[in-house]
Amino acid sequence: MTLGTTQSIAAGSLVSLHFSLALTTGELIDSNFKQPAASFRLGDGTMLSGFEQELLGLRKGEEIETTLAAEQAFGEVNPANRHRFPIAKFQNLLEDDLIPTEVGSVVSFKDAGGFDLPGVISELTKFMVVVDFNHPLAGKEIVFKARINSVIDADVEAVEIKV
Repeated sequence: MTLGTTQSIAAGSLVSLHFSLALTTGELIDSNFKQPAASFRLGDGTMLSGFEQELLGLRKGEEIETTLAAEQAFGEVNPANRHRFPIAKFQNLLEDDLIPTEVGSVVSFKDAGGFDLPGVISELTKFMVVVDFNHPLAGKEIVFKARINSVIDADVEAVEIKV
């Protein structure tokens, strides 16, 4: 037995996997199946908890394909995350074309901590801009596929060396 590599995935395990995310319509959102595997510690915040829950108990070489409800993936749409702004707040930016001026455009704001907060323009009139700060995948079921490449127990110190 190779040290720590045949264990099942548990909290704190170092996991290496290939994965893909798709909509139930088949539209691919993200995939690393044609790239190097992703590695992370289960519970470190790299992956959403709904995806991590599906990985618990899997072992090296196992595969999973499951459809996650919106609340298990990117959450439900929250109407309180849609905000109306007077167009006047954007006037100087619009004149300089520093902000997109059509529905579907992504704009970035700074939150109180100075971090970027992206939003999507969902409505635009001559008096108002409605910006939706929900995640673009909120409210959608997600098809999650994964193939586990390795699992190292939480209590095993590991260093990843890429050659």
